[in-house]
Amino acid sequence: MNEFLTWAVGIIALVIPGFGTAEPPHWNGYVEADYLYVGALSPGAITTMNVHEGQMVAAGDMLFAQEGRQQQAALDAAEAQVEVARANVENLATGSRTAEIDVIRANLAKAESDLDLAGSQAERTDRLFAQGLVPEAQADQARSTLRSAQAQVAQLQAQLRVAELPARDPQRVAAEASLAVAEANAVRAREDLGDRVSKAPEPGRIERIFYARGEIVGAGAPVLSLLPAGALKIKFYVPEADRPTMSFGDAVTVTCDGCASDVTATISFLASDPQFTPPVIYSRDERNRLTFLVEAVLDEDADLPPGQPVTVLK
Repeated sequence: MNEFLTWAVGIIALVIPGFGTAEPPHWNGYVEADYLYVGALSPGAITTMNVHEGQMVAAGDMLFAQEGRQQQAALDAAEAQVEVARANVENLATGSRTAEIDVIRANLAKAESDLDLAGSQAERTDRLFAQGLVPEAQADQARSTLRSAQAQVAQLQAQLRVAELPARDPQRVAAEASLAVAEANAVRAREDLGDRVSKAPEPGRIERIFYARGEIVGAGAPVLSLLPAGALKIKFYVPEADRPTMSFGDAVTVTCDGCASDVTATISFLASDPQFTPPVIYSRDERNRLTFLVEAVLDEDADLPPGQPVTVLK
């Protein structure tokens, strides 16, 4: 009798495919991509679009550029301000200019020569006055000329010392602060100009381009979308009865119509809330209608286009 049942089951299995064997659990889903949207940091017209849809790019490759004449002019002005501020600092650190100091030294040399002459005349006049050969008024005049020459020499010596000294500390501090501000403005202007050229943040494939050359883009608006490596994932839905069998890190197999071979993926997300909630209460019959979203990241780069329907097996 048992042999007959075995033979009968075998015959039925040949006639009816799938009879006598349990079909492995599987769930339907689709491929989704986590795109990187590359936008403009500031508004402006696009002057260069350096890529096309479907092109593979490496990290750091130029994607597009915006018109930057205003930013270049701002940078030129900022760099000129840096040169002015630096020259002011150097001037205050070294004292007066060499030509100004040379003029003071020349005047001092003349004043010293006049002092020597005034000293000789005063000495001679004093001897003659002692001998009664010149009046007292002439002797007083010679002494006054000597004192005036001495004062002139002292004044020029003081001017020379001041000219050779650097500026006072508060002046130097103010000049150095002005230089720091000018340098910071130049750095900002240089960065603003650099931001007019957008580069690929990661390697990947250009998926969509939303603006063409000559169009004006707003700040923060995405200009193109980039599909980086490893950004594909599978989204599928499992019934309430199958959800307890799912855990983070579980491996699943992904198949699709026309795919060259199956690929594997790792569960990375399990939804806590069902996608469909029957009203009032979760009865046993209603629970069968619940489905939960599950996401799985592909373990390797697979040639699966976003939106591709797939079947997931565990």
